[in-house]
Amino acid sequence: MSPHPTAADYAAVQDYLFSLKARGVKFGIDRMSDWAGALGHPERAMPVIHVAGTNGKGSTAVMIEAVLRAAGWRTGLYTSPHLVRLGERVQVNRRMLTEAEIIAYANELRPVAEQVSRFNPDDQPSFFEFMTAMAFLQFARQKCDVAVIEVGMGGRLDATNVVLPEISVITSISLDHTAELGDTPEKIAAEKAGIIKPGRPVVIGRLPAGAERVIRQVACERGSRVISVVEEFGADVARYPTTNLEGDYQRWNAATATLVARALPARWKLTDATISRGLLGVDWPGRWQRLSLGGRKLILDTSHNPEGAAVLQQNFEGLTKAEPAPVVVVGVLGAARARPLLEVIAQYAREIYLLVPNQARACSREELEALLPPTFSGRVVRSTVAELFPSAQACTAGNFGDTVVVTGSVYLIGEVLERIAPERGAGEGKLQDF
Repeated sequence: MSPHPTAADYAAVQDYLFSLKARGVKFGIDRMSDWAGALGHPERAMPVIHVAGTNGKGSTAVMIEAVLRAAGWRTGLYTSPHLVRLGERVQVNRRMLTEAEIIAYANELRPVAEQVSRFNPDDQPSFFEFMTAMAFLQFARQKCDVAVIEVGMGGRLDATNVVLPEISVITSISLDHTAELGDTPEKIAAEKAGIIKPGRPVVIGRLPAGAERVIRQVACERGSRVISVVEEFGADVARYPTTNLEGDYQRWNAATATLVARALPARWKLTDATISRGLLGVDWPGRWQRLSLGGRKLILDTSHNPEGAAVLQQNFEGLTKAEPAPVVVVGVLGAARARPLLEVIAQYAREIYLLVPNQARACSREELEALLPPTFSGRVVRSTVAELFPSAQACTAGNFGDTVVVTGSVYLIGEVLERIAPERGAGEGKLQDF
């Protein structure tokens, strides 16, 4: 590689990372433990907050980070997937990894990956493990005071579970990724409870009763104090902390983040005023995000699974009290996710545009149309991101003055942002999934 990285250098790194991704997802932390050990265990260089959950874990992680940064601490933030650019996954004080940094880390880590897998090709780190190592190294070398680490999937066998957190967090539990995590809330809870570490507290959001029993049992066995949003704030969401992200669900996440901040020792200086300031300054695109584009009111939302559908219904209820029926643009990965989303959308939409995110697991337009409730009598249009968002300032969905809601897959939101916010850079869709 040249001393001054070029676009060709970055393209080569993208190809290498894609080759790792093409090998598929690998579960289990033994390989990640060996991989981290070969790098000198950078994950031990700073305190960690570890965040799991079916929904809300990204938003909650970002809220926790915002609160810690508001108190003056230097923060690391690891989330997945990215919306547009790979570097979004790894941020220090919300500055994302640059292409040059990704190239440098890839060049450094690739020989180590080859060394640890020299006797067994199966020991080659996965794409997610490679990115997790990159995050740990960046946070250690940038001398972060604290890192907020979002679980990729599940918890017990997730690559991030090599950390020993100050506090573990489980935001929510519902049926998603059932092939990998189990087909009941209790089974999924058992997987997410795997991030609870002996003697370290766990903060829990609003959970189904059976799932909460499993979490509490594991916490009891490990001597971990359980801090519950419902116990601390009650059932009335109006009493929950406020944030600049819209919706009741974000207030649940804000309550979860608040309890994490309160559970940290006094040396972190997380006063109520600091917590409030952090929660009111959260930057997290695609979560009922309101924009203006092409004479339309545009809302971008990443509701993408059954629990997300319930949240979407709440948001639509609030929206349609004040405005006419919206136009909805939707694209989803998998029928199990699409069906409940489309059932909700059909109750509120005037028109529905069916799109296919550029991901292998995406539902076709035909599949989406077949899943629409027969009671929906509005206009249905099969379209593409390029047709609906032909340029940064244009939107062709609906008519001038309409509210256009784009919802479903996080990957669809990323594709739309790439079109309407070109300053974010060219999208890296082939490296998005997980």
